[in-house]
Amino acid sequence: MKLVVAIIPPDRLEAVKAALAEAEVFRLTVMDVQGSGRDQLAAASRAGDVGAGLFRKVQLMIGVNDDFLEPTVDAIMRACRPTGPGQTGNGKIFILPLEDCIRIRTGERGPAAI
Repeated sequence: MKLVVAIIPPDRLEAVKAALAEAEVFRLTVMDVQGSGRDQLAAASRAGDVGAGLFRKVQLMIGVNDDFLEPTVDAIMRACRPTGPGQTGNGKIFILPLEDCIRIRTGERGPAAI
């Protein structure tokens, strides 16, 4: 089992949800977060704004069984890939081992609970 954590631009959320649905990945958690990536920090530094603010992002958390890892990652990448030259800030995907998962309602554990 893996936990996929993706940080994406808010305007790509609907495209990512559609791509995940095509990959038959329907369970996810979405959170509004703030952050700044390397491209944004570099642009702020060039502009002389060293104390750059944080930018609105969306964080997705998706617990997947191993069979769904690559389809999940591919769907997110496909939906967030840049469409024009020089486009930055398309996000990041982190893949973490998921030690256990428990469905509270039934008590199921492990891959069956995902």
